[in-house]
Amino acid sequence: MKKLVLTILLISTIATLVIVGFFVSTGYSQYRKAVDAKNITDTISDIREKENYVKFDDISEYFIDAVVSVEDHRFYTHHGIDVLATVHAIYVNIRYLSFDYGASTITQQVGRLLYFTQERHVNRKIAELFVGFNLEKNYSKEDILELYVNLAYYGNGYYGIYAASHGYFDKEPIDLTFDEATYLAGLPNAPSVYSRDERLGEERRLQVVQAYEKRIEKIKKQKDAL
Repeated sequence: MKKLVLTILLISTIATLVIVGFFVSTGYSQYRKAVDAKNITDTISDIREKENYVKFDDISEYFIDAVVSVEDHRFYTHHGIDVLATVHAIYVNIRYLSFDYGASTITQQVGRLLYFTQERHVNRKIAELFVGFNLEKNYSKEDILELYVNLAYYGNGYYGIYAASHGYFDKEPIDLTFDEATYLAGLPNAPSVYSRDERLGEERRLQVVQAYEKRIEKIKKQKDAL
């Protein structure tokens, strides 16, 4: 009986490694195909040259902090992948037999926005990771955040923080108030939903505020402990 159990475990382990290897290989191939067509440096340079691209220092600090708080609160400490969030996402997806629960970091999201579609597929997620590792190796956290807020979709046809800030509030991104910043930071999660329904938009804004306050309090405690 013990020998049978060990054999089953061995077969299961080998099968798992084969499946994982297959997805990693196909994901890497998708990544290579994307960056070989146009490398990351040139792709980012072209984006930065676009009209209304907003530099990091010209964006409201409220907005930057809100985005990190609600999208990826461990952004400044991970290297492209949030291991804890990924493990949790895998658990939830297996439990509910679904791939609806994601764990994409801001870096991964930039990878997707640069090269891929919104399609939910394991291969695409792995390709995202490879782009993310490249970004983390060659660009600063500020660079990656700057790219994210300039590429994200905020609903109502507004792509990028410049269009969103002017479209919703008729002001420069640097001048966003706390309430305005937390509202915009919550939109990319489901832009077509939150931008069209005032009640849901406000509920989402309050979720962002809660995440923001939780992160700020954590930072304060860490500083006090030093």
